[in-house]
Amino acid sequence: MISPSISASIPFTGKHVSCVRTSLFRALAIPCALCGLAGGFPAVSQVTIDASGHVADPNRPATVDRRFAQIEPTKIDLPKTTMDAKNRLEVIRIMQSEQGFAMRPFPKGHRGLTLEANGKLTPAGEPYLEMITKEGTSAKPGDRLVLTDVKIENDKMIFDINGGPDHKHRFLRHIQIGAGPQMAPVVQDGDDQEPQGSRLTLDFKGRIPELTGSQVKALLAPLISFDVKTPIQAFTDTLPPQLKDAILNHHVIVGMSTEMVLFAVGQPQKKIREMEGQMPFEEWIYGAPPKDVQFVRINGNRVIRVEVAKMGEKPQIFEKDEVEGMMRTDGTPLAPPAQPKTVAMGDVVRDPDTQAPAAPPSLRNPGEQLPQDQGPHSQGAMKPVQFPKQKPDDYPDASKLPRQKPAEDGDEQEQPAQQDDAKPDQSKPTDPQPPPSQPN
Repeated sequence: MISPSISASIPFTGKHVSCVRTSLFRALAIPCALCGLAGGFPAVSQVTIDASGHVADPNRPATVDRRFAQIEPTKIDLPKTTMDAKNRLEVIRIMQSEQGFAMRPFPKGHRGLTLEANGKLTPAGEPYLEMITKEGTSAKPGDRLVLTDVKIENDKMIFDINGGPDHKHRFLRHIQIGAGPQMAPVVQDGDDQEPQGSRLTLDFKGRIPELTGSQVKALLAPLISFDVKTPIQAFTDTLPPQLKDAILNHHVIVGMSTEMVLFAVGQPQKKIREMEGQMPFEEWIYGAPPKDVQFVRINGNRVIRVEVAKMGEKPQIFEKDEVEGMMRTDGTPLAPPAQPKTVAMGDVVRDPDTQAPAAPPSLRNPGEQLPQDQGPHSQGAMKPVQFPKQKPDDYPDASKLPRQKPAEDGDEQEQPAQQDDAKPDQSKPTDPQPPPSQPN
């Protein structure tokens, strides 16, 4: 019996590891293949599960964004003769430094996009989106492109776009000049010198026929448009017809990007940043009374709400995303539609117009009564608060009361000084009293 997994520590490097790995693979692959043919292992096929948890049909094309979907192959009549040296120089002269507009996103990196002459685009679909996400975007749809370099090989043409993916002076970057330990590189490297260009390969599968500059541009038309256009025409030509008409007619739809909004209605007269719960958003305001006022709410880079206010009319609010379905290949949005509610047996369905709502849930046992339910004189029941009646004031006119300093804690209250009528005043002279008589 063969173990399905083998773990070993091999202290070899280089070709030794490669040879050992190949030997292990052959030792496992041949017996497993024989067992599979003999019925020892069940047949296994690849199954794709989508985001909703459903098994995707392999015969049905996947639903992706239109910007990353497979292109429609061109139909250009190619001559039978092979390109010679003179035709090669002519094509390079025409295509060198030629400008156009991007019809698809162009990724950075040396791999780039590969377009087969009168054929399909590689990669396409999810791999195309993954490349854009991993490598970054060199040019967005509608951006102006410049073919900075053209190379013609045996069976392909390689176009470097916007400087290409290679560093400038890539050979001189490895050279340093100096005396002794003090060495300085010939080319100073910096973040601003990082390549931002892309690469496009036009593959002819065998040989390159004798072509003209117009034929090469026609073969590249699904990715690069060489027609003379305005910026808004170049951008809207990459969008679906419904979305293109909305932008040209200056209409803002929920789901548009900020770039689409700017092409449709331009810069707003006012911007306001606010918070709704934990979600920050930005309100773009167009117009002023008495004309129509349009409030465009943007979260991140997308329009999530459009409100149109007109004089004397109720504001119109739009919150349904309409652009998402236009940008999909099958016209369906990413979010699945709301499923209809199914009422099972035993569920109570109430009419809110004719029936009262159900009683709220309670922790009371069936038949249990609380003190407030047993009458006002029951023990523990809440009773109304009775305030004490106010007594008549002993001194209605408080202004005639003697003013006294309030007594502090621990101090005796001082009594007002009273004049003793029986005590003689020491300050006044008194008549001498005769001494008492003594008995004889």
